[in-house]
Amino acid sequence: MSNEDQSEFEYNDLDEETLFVVSQTFKALGDPTRVRILHLLFENEYSVNQIAETLSLRQSTVSHQLRFLKNLRLVKYRREGTTLYYSHDDEHVMNVLEQTIKHALHS
Repeated sequence: MSNEDQSEFEYNDLDEETLFVVSQTFKALGDPTRVRILHLLFENEYSVNQIAETLSLRQSTVSHQLRFLKNLRLVKYRREGTTLYYSHDDEHVMNVLEQTIKHALHS
């Protein structure tokens, strides 16, 4: 999108699907447990058990939250044997999260 196109962009140009994805992404970032999981996945990949242990959460809670994040394409996984390893899947959202965390920590 050129600068000229960007300056002419209007919010009413957003279709229903885009609005839904944006609102669901903010919903994902509005949950403390999902923020903790995404923050953990900034640098490394983890299995469900590793995430649960590191964050002191139940495995079922972690699995539920990862399913929500995966449906939004915010996390991805790879299989190694019977274990799934999760990592983040969207640099844009991770940048927003990182900047928001820096904002919150800034005094």
